[in-house]
Amino acid sequence: MPRSRVEDHRETFGIILTLQMFPKSHQMPLLSSYLLNNPVVSRGKRVLDLGSGCGASAIAAKLCGAARVVANDIDTVAAVATRMNCELNGLEPLVCVTDNLIGLEPEGYDLILLGDMFYEEALADSLHSWLDRCIETHGTQVLIGDPGRAQFEGHTIKTLLHQLAQFELPQSVREENYGLKCSTVWDSM
Repeated sequence: MPRSRVEDHRETFGIILTLQMFPKSHQMPLLSSYLLNNPVVSRGKRVLDLGSGCGASAIAAKLCGAARVVANDIDTVAAVATRMNCELNGLEPLVCVTDNLIGLEPEGYDLILLGDMFYEEALADSLHSWLDRCIETHGTQVLIGDPGRAQFEGHTIKTLLHQLAQFELPQSVREENYGLKCSTVWDSM
C-alpha cells in the first residue's frame, strides 16, 4: 500500500510537531498537532480554517489529504504568511480568503477548524450562531482548539461539544498567555 505524505513527513522528522512555520513559535498550534496525529479527520474533506493566522491548521489538513482547503483570516498579512508557510512545507499555495465569512451564508464545508477564536464575548456569540447554521445546514463537523479562555469556558457553545484531546502548554507559552496551562481540542460531532 502506498505511504501517505503524512507518514513520510513523520518518518523524516521523527515527531508530529514538524511543520515549518513562519513566524516561528514556541509551539505548533494545537489543532495542527491534532490533525497530524489523526489524518483521517481531514482526509478527503472540504476544510475551512477560520481565523487561520499563519495557516498551520490549513496546511496540516492539506498534508493529511484534505480534498480542498480554504484558509480564512480577515488580516491580509495572514494570507501572506500562509502562502510562505505553504512554500516552506512544499505545498502549492492554498486558497486564502480575507473576507469576514462569519454571518454569511455557510458554504458546504465538511470540516471547519477554529484555533483560539473565542477571545471576545461578541465574537464568541456570532461564531456560535454561524457555526450552528453550518452544522444544521450542511452537517459540518467543527473542531475548536481553545486554551481555556473565559469567553469559551463560560459560553453555551461548550455544552454542545465534546473533548477530543488536551495538551499541557510549555512554561514559556504559559507565561505569554497569562498563565493558561493547557489547550483542548473540542468536537461538534
